[in-house]
Amino acid sequence: MGCLEIQGDVMLKPPFPPDEAERLKALHDLLVLDTEPEERFDSITAFCCSAFKVPIALVSLVDTDRQWFKSRQGLDACETGRDISFCGHAILQAEPLIVTDAATDPRFADNPLVTGEPKIRFYAGMPLQLHSGQRIGTLCLIDRRPRRLEPEEIAQLRDLAGLVVQELEAPGSTQAPGAR
Repeated sequence: MGCLEIQGDVMLKPPFPPDEAERLKALHDLLVLDTEPEERFDSITAFCCSAFKVPIALVSLVDTDRQWFKSRQGLDACETGRDISFCGHAILQAEPLIVTDAATDPRFADNPLVTGEPKIRFYAGMPLQLHSGQRIGTLCLIDRRPRRLEPEEIAQLRDLAGLVVQELEAPGSTQAPGAR
């Protein structure tokens, strides 16, 4: 299946975290960017779609100028511009970023991912925080309708994000692009 790239111009771009240089180094040191899909991540996002009853679930890694999806369910795009990413906002905090209705949230109302496809209304992104402290991306849930998460659902999303981090940090768990 091919990938689409979604880009756009938005006034409310996510700011860079204070540890941006260290964060990017930690992300690049994982050697996971632009690698092939892997069942160990795809099974987590597939479970998220089922358990949370959302049409889209992603493992999103926030790079210098893009967010790239290591795993994606319900979305054809392989990446989007960081300037329009919800996940770029989510990595700024240790707690999840939950947007119950993006169409009424001033940070996102005119975002092309809200006004156009995939027509995001609900977003819940749990930061993927490495043991070194850097937040490199998110495990996120997306719906095309406004909604909320219950506290126990937030706890479950936090646990699943911990599994993603565990897989990312496992010794020898990834290969450089093109490696066999």
